[in-house]
Amino acid sequence: MRFGPHYQEITQQLVYHRTSLYPPPSQLAELTIYHQLNVVAGSHQIDILNALKKDYPHLTWKEVPKVAPSDLVKQVSEKKIEYALIDSNEVAQMRRFYPELKVGIELPEQNHLAWAFPRSGKDKSLYLASIQFFNQLQRSGELEQLIERHYGHIYEVDNFDYVNIRTFHRRIKERLPLYQEYFETVAAQFGLDWRFLAAIGYQESKWNTRAVSPTGVRGLMMLTQSTAEEMGVKDRKDPFQSIQGGTKYFVATKKRIPKEIPEPDRTWFALAAYNVGLGHVRDVRKLTEQLGDNPNRWVDVKKHLPKLTEPQWYNQTRYGYARGHEPVRFVTNIRRFYDILVMADGKIFSDQRTVISEQ
Repeated sequence: MRFGPHYQEITQQLVYHRTSLYPPPSQLAELTIYHQLNVVAGSHQIDILNALKKDYPHLTWKEVPKVAPSDLVKQVSEKKIEYALIDSNEVAQMRRFYPELKVGIELPEQNHLAWAFPRSGKDKSLYLASIQFFNQLQRSGELEQLIERHYGHIYEVDNFDYVNIRTFHRRIKERLPLYQEYFETVAAQFGLDWRFLAAIGYQESKWNTRAVSPTGVRGLMMLTQSTAEEMGVKDRKDPFQSIQGGTKYFVATKKRIPKEIPEPDRTWFALAAYNVGLGHVRDVRKLTEQLGDNPNRWVDVKKHLPKLTEPQWYNQTRYGYARGHEPVRFVTNIRRFYDILVMADGKIFSDQRTVISEQ
């Protein structure tokens, strides 16, 4: 084989169940047949392990045929197997859905992901076209944009919030059924995905209709009194009215986001404005452009939002100080919760643009 330009760097991670009676050893040299390491048959992990076996002769593993990496992860989560060796990008994706997973040993060598082509044959046109294609993606910033779209809200291996994610899974079963029909009804009215609205609702109130903040926002969608009145909500504690009012406010906010911002970024900007206010989002877009980045890309703007807490930056803006870290967390959490709800609903979409309404 010959490989095109690499587009992502990964490592190999050993995963296990957090309540396992036999936590993995801390060193690769201690990993033996008694630790039941599993890998996908025919995978590149086998080549990596074979190379390592020269230095660690006691290293053993079991090759599991006819499974995908996600199947191995699920088996670890269900305690059907003890350990599995998985690509770090796969681990990052799957831990949201199986929060009981923990990462043990991480192999030190980084691996590159790239497209592979046959080395034989005289026609190299497809291989050469791939090089041109990835060079263009790199120059245009689209590669960074794609990685942010699919991984920007989930890379958190070192600080995975187990309690938060585990609680969310529990509340999907305990609380969501009380309000799911309301989310579905309102989503149909506005042409949105109900799971997207449910993710906003969870981020706002943890699906608690009696939630109230020190500043007076309240209800399932945590509306201020002025926003509730503007959106026609008479009782903020009423879950249906709250969902309807919050959705109307989101849609109205999104309409004010510039049309030149493409999806799905336009939705992330709308969520940030929903959280921190449209004025602050406009401020940080101008700041992003000043600093040489693209004001129409969420991957760029989210880097600069935290600057709104620093006098040297917010003094240059029209609307001044804002807790700029909060909208970044707000958007990240909603994207993460949405992904989990999609998985829980049994419908995995390959593109997050499914949440988008063109209203």
